[in-house]
This record gives sequence, structure tokens and C-alpha cells, in this order.
Amino acid sequence: MAEFQLVVSYRPVETKAGLVLVVAGLPVWSLVAPFCLGAFVVFVLKSPESVIFWQAIAVSLFFLAVIVGGFLASAMAEDDKIHFSKEGLCFPPFLLPRLGFKRNWSWRELKSATLHLHGGRDYLALNLGGHTLTLGLHDMPREKMDEFLLALELWAPDCDRSLPLLEYHRNLQNAGKSGLAGQTQMWQDELGRRFTATTFVPLEPGRKLQGDRLEVVRQLAFGGLSAIYLVQKNKTELFVLKEAVVPPSAEADVREMAEKHLIREAEILFALSHPNIVKVLDHFVENDRHYLLMDYVNGTDLRQLVKQNGALGEKQVMAWASKIAHILAYLHNNQPPVIHRDLTPDNLVLKNDGSIVLIDFGASNQFIGTATGTMVGKQAYIAPEQLRGKAVPQSDFYALGGTLYFLLTARDPRPLSQSDIKAVLPDISDEMHDLIAYLTAYETEDRCPNAQALIDRLDHFKSSKAEDYIDV
Repeated sequence: MAEFQLVVSYRPVETKAGLVLVVAGLPVWSLVAPFCLGAFVVFVLKSPESVIFWQAIAVSLFFLAVIVGGFLASAMAEDDKIHFSKEGLCFPPFLLPRLGFKRNWSWRELKSATLHLHGGRDYLALNLGGHTLTLGLHDMPREKMDEFLLALELWAPDCDRSLPLLEYHRNLQNAGKSGLAGQTQMWQDELGRRFTATTFVPLEPGRKLQGDRLEVVRQLAFGGLSAIYLVQKNKTELFVLKEAVVPPSAEADVREMAEKHLIREAEILFALSHPNIVKVLDHFVENDRHYLLMDYVNGTDLRQLVKQNGALGEKQVMAWASKIAHILAYLHNNQPPVIHRDLTPDNLVLKNDGSIVLIDFGASNQFIGTATGTMVGKQAYIAPEQLRGKAVPQSDFYALGGTLYFLLTARDPRPLSQSDIKAVLPDISDEMHDLIAYLTAYETEDRCPNAQALIDRLDHFKSSKAEDYIDV
């Protein structure tokens, strides 16, 4: 898997002018000055009495200064690359005077990024360790700008990005003028890396827990530092067991905080009682691994349903959207609100009786994700603010919008962008198109404010098309 790295050329007018001057002076500093210096040294060696010592030193230093200055100027004029990687940013030499002569900066040192207009052109101002670096966006390749801003999104969680900059980024994505579509694989590779913690060995079938009361039947899913198993209790009933592992490499205080968080989250999930939410029955720790025992839901998850039957009809999807909205209303109305953080087609199960059940809460992994640099959720369904570790109830709405997009198109949505379903299904209704765009808005303030507002919107749609609406 390739490391996510980005190199952006930055050539303002002054560097272009400097490059022209360096090239124009090339014969002087690369040929004439070395020749003159050599000839002068030979002359001094042959006739030392004809030259005063300090004058000889001054002339020699002059020619050396011309040669060295020419090489330095050439290097500064030719190196116009800004490098981005997970370690930080590296700027070209000609920007050093503006950055206190510090070339390499970590992402933690980037405090803010703002966009302002001057002379009819956009400029990006970066605050790095108290130094303000202003970059003209018109001096960078247009096709690289989206990747540039995505790098800020990915690696600079502490950077305060201004609203004009966020709007510029959103417009850039929507206009399709940047490299996101062309560079999706690199971006998704890096997201995948961030969503994968240090691997661990999951339990094998036949493994017994809780004094042989629970036996692992098979693995349902695993990755990173968690796994999900189908287990049998007392050789009779089937249950689902979710396993979470605190990283063994974590420091003692981090491990302690993580374990306290897992216990607190388990207590919150115990208190949930809703017919369309999987019931958490028990929490226990064994061999330094935390386990949540949940009811086994007999049915098919919506991803498998779509794989088997193809994209679903709009009326069916709208009906399920209403059911899911009521589930989210129940979760978000808790005090404190319970954010699912992993609402995807994989975690919505269609039971044999036709009801929808939400399973596999990602909440219990929140602290572990923060401690290890991983995130809860699938890449294509994670809201931008959740990527930065700041999940809010609106993050579940973003995931719901992506889920509706998948059910209707049989395709995962594009990560970190507002979904435009009409680009795939031109005949989709305006109501559904607007709903998905509303739910997947890039900024939380542009999304649905709460679950009740979503329910009201869906009820309005239901009443306006009562003859077509499928109630399930």
C-alpha cells in the first residue's frame, strides 16, 4: 500500500522572475566567475609581491560569493515544491524567510488556515508556529488544489479552517475540477491505513469463554483491534460477541483510560431498549480483551441484500429511511446523546419479519480509535468532522445519506463529499436527490439539525405521495 504523499508546485511571480535572472546570469556565476577566480589565484601565486594581501583576499571572496550565490539562487529558484506526508509539511527554500528559516513543520504546528481575496485572486494563509505564510492559489496547479486541501483535512486535526476556505474546498469538489476523482485510490489507501489499527489474532472457532459457557461458532467480521463472532451460550442459544482490544503497546495511563471508556460505553448500551436496536446483554473482560454480548439478529444485512438482488427501489428505500430516522431519534434523544458512529449498510439488518435492526455500535471503540490513530466507521460513510475525531449526531445523518445512496445505486458513495445521486440515477425524484444531498452536506450546519426534523421531512413526503408510499 503506497504512502499518502503529495507534492505541489508553487511558483509565484517573484520565483519565476528569480529563475529568469538566474538563467540569464548563468554564464557569469558558472563560467566567468570561476575562470576569473582561477586566473587571479594563478596570478597571485606567480607574482605575490605585486598584490596586497588584503586586496587578494577581498577579490577572491568576491568571486567566491558570486559563484556560491549563483548556485544558491539556482537551487532556490528551481526547488518550488511543497511536500505533504503524514510527518508534516516541507516548504521550498525561497519561503524560508517567511517561516523563520524553518523548512519542516509538523501538522501539530499548523494552527489555522484561512482564505482571503486580494486583487481579485484567492490567497491561502497558513499560521505555522506564529509565522503567517501566504500562498497564492493561482500559483499552484488547479488539479492539485483538492488534494492539497484534503491533506489539511487528513493530517491537521488541530488546524482551524475558516468558513471561506471550507466553502472554496466544497465548491472545488462539486465543480469536479480537482484531482479527487483521479487520485481516489491514493486517498482511499491512506484512509484505509488510518482505519486499520495494529492487527491481532482473532479467536478461532471452538474457543470457549466465561468458564466454557460461551463457545465461538465462527468469525463474522474482524479487523484492526476488534472482531465480531457468532457464539453459542450453554450449547443452546446463539448470540453475537463483539471483541475490543486495548493496544498492548499503549502506555499504562492510556490503557487505563481506554478500559474505563469501554466500561462506560457498555453501561450506556445496556440502558438502550428499542425494538429496532440490537440488545446488549453483557460486558466482561477476559485475557485483557473486552467483550460485549448481544442478541443474535436473524436476517440479512442491507449490503448483502443489495449484492444479491441489485439496487433497491426508491419507495422501499424511502420507507426504510423513515424507520432508521426513528431509530436515530431514540439514540440522539438520550442524555448524553448516543452516536452510533458506524451506520452503514453492513450494520442494518433486515429481519425475516421485514423489520430493520441497527447493530454493531462503534461507540465502544471511540477511545481506542483516538489512542491508536484509527477511526470507527467505513471510509465512504464517515463525515468529515468524524474523520477529525469530532463525531456529533449529524455524523450519523451523513452516514445515513451515504447508506441511502448505496441502496439506490449499489455503489458506495465518494468519501468526504456531498453525494449527487442524479449523476448516477438521472430519473431519481427530486425529493430523494435533495434528501441525500441534505444529509451528506459537507458542513454539519448545512445538514439536518436533528432526527425529528428528518422525521418531519419524511412524513411530509409520505403524505404528499400516500398512494405510492410503502409502509414497512
